Amino acid sequence: MRKVIKTIALFSLPLFVACGGGSKEPVNEAPSKVNLVYPTPNLLCIDNTITFDWSDATDPNNDNISYKVEISKNREMSNIVKSQTASTSQVNITLDKGTALYWRVTAIDAKGLAGETSSVNAFYTKGEGETNSAPFTAKLVSPSDEKSTDANASNQVVLTWEGADSDNDTLKYDLFFGESSDFTSAFEENLTTESKEVTVESGKTYYWKVNSIDPSNAKSIGQVWSFTVN
Repeated sequence: MRKVIKTIALFSLPLFVACGGGSKEPVNEAPSKVNLVYPTPNLLCIDNTITFDWSDATDPNNDNISYKVEISKNREMSNIVKSQTASTSQVNITLDKGTALYWRVTAIDAKGLAGETSSVNAFYTKGEGETNSAPFTAKLVSPSDEKSTDANASNQVVLTWEGADSDNDTLKYDLFFGESSDFTSAFEENLTTESKEVTVESGKTYYWKVNSIDPSNAKSIGQVWSFTVN
């Protein structure tokens, strides 16, 4: 009788082992990055109630997706004036008139995992009776912010940016540059190009910003960027 019991126990053991493993939960992956559709970059919006539109995101796990729409008063998106969640890739939002604004969208799955945030686009809401709007803040091109960069053979780095204006005005730029972010005066004023060579030293960190000015002397104050020379 003992032999029979032992035999049953030995044959039963693999069954318990096989049944105990179970199937693993699939790894949750983030939704895809969306592309902004409307407002298009640097658009002058006549109406301050705007239909924001972007491409649909896809989710590798086929989760339901929601979208976080953020609107800011600065390009670095640190001064958010409106944040709204949408269940589709379009939403109507009413904003203040006569304001330069910047927007971006992030797709989020049903488990709360966010995908890569979209690029940032600028737009302007026209004010009552307004005939001129201030330029958008300059957009950094190179060198990358808070990164290391190489100087050329002449110990120079080329600072490059992009300016934009909803009125399509021709802009001028005041460049601020130095080893401190507390600029006391402009490094060069009334630049008509969107780049400038500056002389640097290896191992030092430099700070710079660009103010954009239109023909009516409406001005936007740029963000401070920095880089370190290898």
